[in-house]
Amino acid sequence: QVHLAESGGGLVQTGGSLRLSCAASGRTFSQHVMAWFRQAPGKEREFVAGIVWTAGNTLYADSVKGRFTISRDAAKNMMYLQMNRLQPMDTALYYCAARTVYIDYDPRSYGYWGQGTQVTVSS
Repeated sequence: QVHLAESGGGLVQTGGSLRLSCAASGRTFSQHVMAWFRQAPGKEREFVAGIVWTAGNTLYADSVKGRFTISRDAAKNMMYLQMNRLQPMDTALYYCAARTVYIDYDPRSYGYWGQGTQVTVSS
């Protein structure tokens, strides 16, 4: 069993920054991939960024490339999402998720989810 808990959301003005954290506990993550997804009201959950836990390989959605950075601290079982130059379109509930083997854009392939943290960007 894997337990995930997000933190770090909040209200920020356009152009501002936030750093989200995801604390992971439970089973070892040596075979896992972790990712950030987001879901705005009335929209489907969408992939934001993913990272391979051991190798550190990363993947980003086109909409956040150059603005967001995903990272992890394996010793602390923590994953982060540094979000810079935030825009109103980034407003959403942000989730961390975990699965095995490879980074997948499809949220349905992830078996473990946190409860989410709200990010609101005001214009």
